Amino acid sequence: MRMSRSSRRSFPPQPLALCIRQRIFPGYSREEFIEDLLGEHEKEIRGCFAKGAHKVQIDFTEGRLAVKIDPSGALLSSFIELNNLGLSRFSEEERRLIGVHTCPGSDRDSTHSAEVDYAELLPNLFELQAGSFYIALAGEPDRTRVLKMIRQYLKPGHRIFIGVVSPIDPRVENPKEIRDQILEAARYIPVEQLGTTDDCGFSPFCDDTSTTREKAFAKIRSRVEGTALAEQIINGR
Repeated sequence: MRMSRSSRRSFPPQPLALCIRQRIFPGYSREEFIEDLLGEHEKEIRGCFAKGAHKVQIDFTEGRLAVKIDPSGALLSSFIELNNLGLSRFSEEERRLIGVHTCPGSDRDSTHSAEVDYAELLPNLFELQAGSFYIALAGEPDRTRVLKMIRQYLKPGHRIFIGVVSPIDPRVENPKEIRDQILEAARYIPVEQLGTTDDCGFSPFCDDTSTTREKAFAKIRSRVEGTALAEQIINGR
């Protein structure tokens, strides 16, 4: 059984929900704005596939932030609904190739919503009509608890890519350490639904001066090597 790794040719369109504005433009109705927004969202994803992307990730980093801003969950629910409107424009086969990334942020070596409990996000997150979910996990203080929640809410058709590398941790993770994280995850997530990724992008907003290019690639190399080590154990080799 081969485990999946986050594809190197995965293009993240701009987050759909972050494009929403409350400003009213005269003569431009909310309905027209939403229709135009969804049209551009669809065009961007299809453009990624046209350029050869194996999978396309939608950045949903605003998921936990929405809970922080509005603990009632109403804002998060509206974001889920809006993203599902966009995903409904794709066939079931196409949606299997579309993934959603969630993390508490990592620009400028900091987070914006790490204090938000995953329990407030995951039940809604898995209502998104996407095939894959890229979930920041390496930086979580209690990874086992999050894995148990993922097991509770994931659906048969989902592929779960767990974060095993933290871009804002200054040290380079050891492949054996990553191997052990994956083996732990395999106790809660079926191997055929399990993959690995990084918690977030490296220097996603071009403002990170603490993580060099060399360090970023060293971390990615450790993830690939650690995933291969775990795969060997899982396959009994």
